[in-house]
Amino acid sequence: MKKSLFVVTAASAALVLAGSAMAGSEDSKNQKDHGHELHWSYGGAGGPEQWGNLKSEFSACKGTQQSPINIQTKEALGATLTKIKFNWKDSALNIKNNGHTIQANYDGGSSIEVNGGKFNLLQYHFHTPSEHALNGKLYDMEVHFVHKAADGALAVVGVFFKEGAENKALSTVWNHMPTTEGEKKVSGVTISAQNLLPANTNKYYHYMGSLTTPPCNEVVNWYVLENPIEASKAQVKALADLFTVNNRPVQPLNRRFVLASEE
Repeated sequence: MKKSLFVVTAASAALVLAGSAMAGSEDSKNQKDHGHELHWSYGGAGGPEQWGNLKSEFSACKGTQQSPINIQTKEALGATLTKIKFNWKDSALNIKNNGHTIQANYDGGSSIEVNGGKFNLLQYHFHTPSEHALNGKLYDMEVHFVHKAADGALAVVGVFFKEGAENKALSTVWNHMPTTEGEKKVSGVTISAQNLLPANTNKYYHYMGSLTTPPCNEVVNWYVLENPIEASKAQVKALADLFTVNNRPVQPLNRRFVLASEE
């Protein structure tokens, strides 16, 4: 059975980026904890189950097309999807600890082309363990490459990490990551997003979903690659030591389809 791809082009998508999860005006309806505003987190009173109640701006977190999901490969529908064309160049290392993840902001000029759309690479960031599951399995880590099209549509490519050999491309980022909240541009150091891709990128799963952090807007074209890459135990631990856990639990698929590319 084949399904046709559809892409979000809502103008509202231009107002949100995956790196903007901390943004938002004060709201008199915010939940309070001992007189203080509750900030979103991955546990406790501000944890994922409460995100949609913390602020009116986060109400989408209670929506029906949320991410991440558990991808059941046998239930995914084979579809005529194009291969993802990665037009990624090297970038200066501009790295940020936003209190929830390590994020590398990317220089302009890099993009992907997929299923008739072109999306420009903005940044990539990391979660441990992985946010998406494959047949019920969470991987050791996941990187999200966040892209935006000219019309505001968002596309995120997800790549799994499994524990194995040291990842040299990841080491370049890890060697300079801030251990406290803040941002820095590292002079003379370049990064290559291309080196964080598996050798075979042809097999992927596509579905329509959301940002995986508040405000959880349901405006994301997700492309999750099936083949993982490796990172050493120490590299996975380095991220976990900073954030312990920074993955949102998988969300119900509801009435959505997951499409599987045909190699």
